[in-house]
Amino acid sequence: MRLNPVLEELATYPFVRLGEARQAAEAAGADVIDFGIGEPREQTPAFIRRALAQAVEAEAVSSYPAAVGLPETREAIATWVARRFGVTLDPATEVVPTLGSKEAVFALAQVVGGRGTLVGVPSPGYPVPARGALFAGARVAEIPLTADRDWLPDLDALPDGLDLLWLNYPNNPTGARAPLEFLARAQALAVERDFVLACDEAYSELWFDGGPPHSALELGDRRNVLVLNTLSKRSSMPGYRAGFAAGDPEIVAALKRYRPNAGATPQAFVQRAAIAAWSDEHHVEEVRERYREKRAVMLPALLSLGLEPAGGDATFFLWLRGETADFDDEAFAGRLLADHGLVVAPGSYLGAGGAGHVRVAMVPSLERCREAAARLA
Repeated sequence: MRLNPVLEELATYPFVRLGEARQAAEAAGADVIDFGIGEPREQTPAFIRRALAQAVEAEAVSSYPAAVGLPETREAIATWVARRFGVTLDPATEVVPTLGSKEAVFALAQVVGGRGTLVGVPSPGYPVPARGALFAGARVAEIPLTADRDWLPDLDALPDGLDLLWLNYPNNPTGARAPLEFLARAQALAVERDFVLACDEAYSELWFDGGPPHSALELGDRRNVLVLNTLSKRSSMPGYRAGFAAGDPEIVAALKRYRPNAGATPQAFVQRAAIAAWSDEHHVEEVRERYREKRAVMLPALLSLGLEPAGGDATFFLWLRGETADFDDEAFAGRLLADHGLVVAPGSYLGAGGAGHVRVAMVPSLERCREAAARLA
């Protein structure tokens, strides 16, 4: 049998490697605390679970969900965007519900561009945009993010011939934010050079200092712009797979034409739970406060190892660099697991631009974070 060459050539997904390292340590008897994979471990709020259960009970006959999503879901998303960002979206033409944000991130290169086109992805960064581009037959250009530019790409150095450019702010893994002026300039370039600007804003609701992060949806001109967001982090709902894509009606219309082929629409009962989540902010404030407490516990303990802060104040990640130029992030992560039973992600797993750093995901419970800090002490 002949497998897709892309599948055969890809290295093991980096977080699979982290999972394998954890399993080996646990098999040897270690009590492992996992700060490696960014999967929220907070309880999904009870009112959201109730909304899901009620929706399941109400759906006596199960039907295939429409690719465009429920009108009520699109309306709830548009209402949240208006409340959070002060922006009016047309639920009929500018919003489509998605399975979290990962499936849309992966699939977008099949909708925009396709075979032989050029997709720009940030490095260091979330690996899914690059992998989705490769499976779509596109070429990938790594766009460097560096500390001296506050982890923002140099828009003056973008490669020629781009068809799709990915941005991710607040940024995974660095925690950096993007100023609205930067987003506006990126959008202007997208129109001028005729590429799509895709903004993954999965961490928009997690910040710990100053005002809330900006969204590309705030731009007065949203031509060539698509924004993706999710309830996975905001509402501790990673297993529900509920998010949205919104922006330029032409791109949204293309997604709607693509999605029936992939069967990627969230189930109706998940969408109804999502409506409850998008309609409430109190639980989000509670989630944000818990992550703030975890950061306060873990950051001093990690700095005591000789690591230095290297990123911003948003997301639930701590982005830390080694204190020497030859710091081996993978070896450091291995020692931390062997000596203390703690899993962290080597920065090099997130692209060449992450070498010399480690990413620590504040996803274990506050009690486990305190235990981890005590082990380090």
